Amino acid sequence: MDPAVLRDDMVDSLEHEAKAVVRSETVSVAMREVPREPFVDDEAAAYADRSSERYGTRVLSPSAAGRLLEALAVDPDDDVLVVGCGVGYTAAVIAEIVGEANVQAIDITRRLVYEARSNLERAGYPGVLVDRRDGARGLPDYAPYDRILLEAAAIEPPRALLNQLAPEGRLVMPRGTGTQELVAVEGEEAVAEFGTVAFQPMLVEGEQADTVERNRTHREDREHARRAAERRKGWEQSWIDWDDRL
Repeated sequence: MDPAVLRDDMVDSLEHEAKAVVRSETVSVAMREVPREPFVDDEAAAYADRSSERYGTRVLSPSAAGRLLEALAVDPDDDVLVVGCGVGYTAAVIAEIVGEANVQAIDITRRLVYEARSNLERAGYPGVLVDRRDGARGLPDYAPYDRILLEAAAIEPPRALLNQLAPEGRLVMPRGTGTQELVAVEGEEAVAEFGTVAFQPMLVEGEQADTVERNRTHREDREHARRAAERRKGWEQSWIDWDDRL
């Protein structure tokens, strides 16, 4: 079947009241234009509304991408930074709205940077800049940005990203750890919430998804110790002297 017809069917389903994910004409038109085949491994399932894995990262389902794009609310000619761009699909849709030259994208995983560049070129958006950077530090070279999209979860918006926003700018991100809320931040305050989501946590140096075997960071060691302690039964707790109790 013609991919353009499949894209129309996909967006129609996202606009239907059963999902009501895509609401604006801007996002609707852009998602109908951008092919998904370059961004997924299984071309036959490119327009199915489900996520997939590629090179250690999750390829967002059309529904998840639509929710991010609606929350971001980009306008034509906005300057946009996509943090944690993964395989590049959302960056392509944003480029369709604002123009390739106005989109910069970064990812901490080098292999994904190469993949995103290749995918974007095959999809028809070679002008999107994709660079390898630590997402928590952003990309100050092209700041300020009217919109910043963080495609990974964090407890709070990274300070560097807030500093790179234009005065009337907006940052959209999944906020939280276990339970995450998709929020839009303007200034330093969350001005809107868009429901619960489930995204992978934002990685820092040493945690890249494409490493065969990566060293655990101190942060991970603390988290593993905390979870192990919470799983213990009473008799496993080291602070209880069971000999004195017998």
